Amino acid sequence: MKDLSLHILDIVDNSVKAGASKVEVQLNYRGDILKITIRDNGCGIAPSLIESVTDPYTTTRTSRKVGMGLSLLKMNAERTGGSVSIESKPQKGTTVNATFITSHIDCRPEGDMANTLAMIISGNPQVNFKIKIVKNDRLFEISSEEIEEILNGIPVSHPKVNLLIRDILKENV
Repeated sequence: MKDLSLHILDIVDNSVKAGASKVEVQLNYRGDILKITIRDNGCGIAPSLIESVTDPYTTTRTSRKVGMGLSLLKMNAERTGGSVSIESKPQKGTTVNATFITSHIDCRPEGDMANTLAMIISGNPQVNFKIKIVKNDRLFEISSEEIEEILNGIPVSHPKVNLLIRDILKENV
């Protein structure tokens, strides 16, 4: 992954494929530390797989024999002095925590976080996304459910709503 926003896109894609109806993405900026947390209520990861899920040769897919997303996330976080932890309960959901030291020379750039988050929300209208950003002790939250309520049911998948979400996120990321 060439930037951190793509890691988020990959993990959220896993959540959607796991049948999640709710996904929370948290970005917590503290000095030069960025903690990314992605929590879902999907099908979870079997206890027998949880220890090996960051191994690139561990995957539940039948279409290919490798799963690079979590292993690349772990590698990129650890290169900066950060870490990755994964908690999961079958039929309850999964939480992925990744910590990056953003001042480290090996830290990937953040990427276009606002556009990526807006695309995640607009591209998955069946999922209630909650985005939570803590930056300089300032909290910003937005959810797809809240957006649709404010817009009187106009779907988050509408192209103009996507632009609105992106602009709101740009102001707050």
